[in-house]
Amino acid sequence: MKAPLSWILDHIDVPAGTTTEHITDRLTLTGLKLEAIESPGRDITGPLVIGRVLTMEAEPQKNGKTINWCTVDVGDANGTGEPQGIVCGAHNFKPGDLVVTVLPGGVLPGGFEIGARKTYGHLSAGMICSSRELGLGDDHDGIIVLPADAGTPGQDVRPVLGLDEETIELEINPDRAYALSIRGIAREVLVSVEGASGFRDPALRDTPPADDLGHPVVVEDAEGCPVFVARRVSGFDPSAPTPDFMVRRITAAGMRPISLAVDVTNYVMLETGRPIHGYDADKVRGALVVRRARDGERLTTLDGTERRLDPGDLVVCDDSGIIGLGGVMGGETTEISGSTTSVLVEAAHWDAVSMYRTGRRHKITSEAGKRNERGVDPTICEAAADRVVELLVEHGGATAEPGVTVVGTPPAQPVVEVAGDLAARVSGMPITEERSVECLRAVGCEVTGSGTLSVTPPPWRPDLTDAQDFSEEVIRLVGYDRVPSVLPTPPSGRGLTRAQQLRRRVGRTLAGEGFVEVVSFPFVGASDLDALGLPADDPRRDVLELTNPLSAEAGSMTTTLLPGVLRAAGKNVGHGNADVALFETGTVTLPRHAGPAAILPVDRRPTAEELAALDAALPAQPLHLAVVAAGDASSGGWWGEARPVSWADAVEAVRSVTDALGLDVTAAAAEVAPWHPGRCAELSVDGEVVGHAGELHPTVCQAFGLPKRSVAAEVDLDLLISRAVHLRQAPAFSSYPVAKEDVALVVDAAVPAADVEAALREGAGELLESIRLFDVYTGDQVGEGKKSLAYALRFRAPDRTLKEGEAATARDAAVALAAQQTGAVQRA
Repeated sequence: MKAPLSWILDHIDVPAGTTTEHITDRLTLTGLKLEAIESPGRDITGPLVIGRVLTMEAEPQKNGKTINWCTVDVGDANGTGEPQGIVCGAHNFKPGDLVVTVLPGGVLPGGFEIGARKTYGHLSAGMICSSRELGLGDDHDGIIVLPADAGTPGQDVRPVLGLDEETIELEINPDRAYALSIRGIAREVLVSVEGASGFRDPALRDTPPADDLGHPVVVEDAEGCPVFVARRVSGFDPSAPTPDFMVRRITAAGMRPISLAVDVTNYVMLETGRPIHGYDADKVRGALVVRRARDGERLTTLDGTERRLDPGDLVVCDDSGIIGLGGVMGGETTEISGSTTSVLVEAAHWDAVSMYRTGRRHKITSEAGKRNERGVDPTICEAAADRVVELLVEHGGATAEPGVTVVGTPPAQPVVEVAGDLAARVSGMPITEERSVECLRAVGCEVTGSGTLSVTPPPWRPDLTDAQDFSEEVIRLVGYDRVPSVLPTPPSGRGLTRAQQLRRRVGRTLAGEGFVEVVSFPFVGASDLDALGLPADDPRRDVLELTNPLSAEAGSMTTTLLPGVLRAAGKNVGHGNADVALFETGTVTLPRHAGPAAILPVDRRPTAEELAALDAALPAQPLHLAVVAAGDASSGGWWGEARPVSWADAVEAVRSVTDALGLDVTAAAAEVAPWHPGRCAELSVDGEVVGHAGELHPTVCQAFGLPKRSVAAEVDLDLLISRAVHLRQAPAFSSYPVAKEDVALVVDAAVPAADVEAALREGAGELLESIRLFDVYTGDQVGEGKKSLAYALRFRAPDRTLKEGEAATARDAAVALAAQQTGAVQRA
């Protein structure tokens, strides 16, 4: 929120000598963080004065352009008292007008230095300035013509234009919507700056009573629109200019002046915080009706966009149909234009949740919507409408029509019970009950009682709904900077927890394997899950929806890390990094559908039962590990050809992690999205499935911008860590010779190699030191539907040399068990 300081000080008095920096420092300490202090004249140096045009001679040029050779009286500002000769290309002024003149030696925004130079056959000594050249707006078609009483030639024009005005820009939290107005910021100055007094509320004014003479209004949805006020003016002059003070303030606040009628509604919104909408009254047909939209209805809004409406949208209608998206944006058919002479003023209070949802649904961001969706004071609709009428009458020559339409009443404010010592208990500061009551009344609350206070929040603070909200108000006014810093005594000798150490071990292991860690947002949308090719009944589609997502396209907590890590890999590939190997560790969110969680107290330690109830309501959030690799696993060169990644690399990445955790992982064939059927492995530890790995389906690769045959894996890291061997025992080595035996077994093609290996390992007994699959063959020699698996078996005893035949006997036992369990036949 940008706010000119002079506008704020129109409504509040501060002690003499109070600087802008002091005001902003105090506002920052009480919650309105300073972003910047701006001054439009900060980049302008040198002589910038009022000039009076004495003569102007039009001189057509060969290029078709006509310039004016002017003599301008600048008083004694040029040191001679003589008129200044200046060439000007604008034509919106005449002799006798007062203009803004910068003389040689001046510097305009952007470092544009002004000097005397010969142009169009004349020595032009200075410049007559437009708004854009001074950084005051975008208008460059004509120069600034000052009012006749602006001052005398040669006088510094900065105070006249407000160039020495300071504007403060504040960061306003979403729950502090009242501060999106001069009224709200002035209130904050009152409670923040010591010695501030005399708050003059722009919304505190006498308004004419409601009657039956105004424009008819029917509100069919009182929850969506509790209050609707309508006023009308006629005889408005559409050519009346917006007064200079209003243009300067609107521009300083970051908005663009448009026309007097529109500027007045924006000015009042900035002043009071109440969004106002104006209709061309002559284009409105019949009574205004507020209701919810119906399926299939459409509206072309002021930005020229035709929008398909949703049944949740609040709309304003007349006899011709829908004429506005209530509280968000008006319709094109009743837009105020250059021919508007009658204005129907709407000041309505809208349901904040409906405003937020409508804005997000239609991707509309407007100043009015920003305020309505955060919550606005519902009691000032009549005052805001009356202020608009007053300004249109004063500056637009309009006449206020008789009749004031007021439909509905502001919602009642809740009464909240607050312990008198709550702020002291929460903050640790010695805050008395009397001080708490003083602070609460300072921010506009009504407080009664003692010990347990009954507090009614002011209507402009819809964010104050809980006892803790009121304690926070007290604490921020007492001063966050006064909260004592008490460091807890750290326990000695604990260091990292077992889980932390193991997570670091996993990260170091994967980094050693050539993978790079990435961190992605834990949010997904339906399109992400569709891109993974997940079937409709896949449990990973059961996601936790977010009430206030950062993006409408990713409005849920993710149940899998794959979308994020695949997007990261696709972005790398898209930027020319064709060979990528990435990993990510992060939590996924698995809904339990246990209902809402209870709000825990902050002034005491929660009980074990309260914590257990909270845990039961929270979704499960296990830690997962995901890896992805694309391109070449090893680069080629003089030493040999490159090796592209394969599904085995994904399996091996997981195996390296399980090895580091002291676990044995087994792989079995599976068909799970998003992996390619037949090239996906189900990974298990001690018979429990921990994840999957393999080659990604081609459609998934295409969706994420990855090359075909890219690979990925995802495992439950929490499950692996829970079973991990934290302190691994060093392996025992035998100094006796090894006995080598190789076997080739023919099995059905569908039999997993892991099953054959497990049977061989079990049958070989305790003499088996290692087993390795070194060849897989399919072809005519083994028959259709068969495959040959060749294993290298290594036998060794820890305390002796094996006798002749012991290794062969163990091999035969292994083959026999493999034949029994998998139907394997030893190949000759």
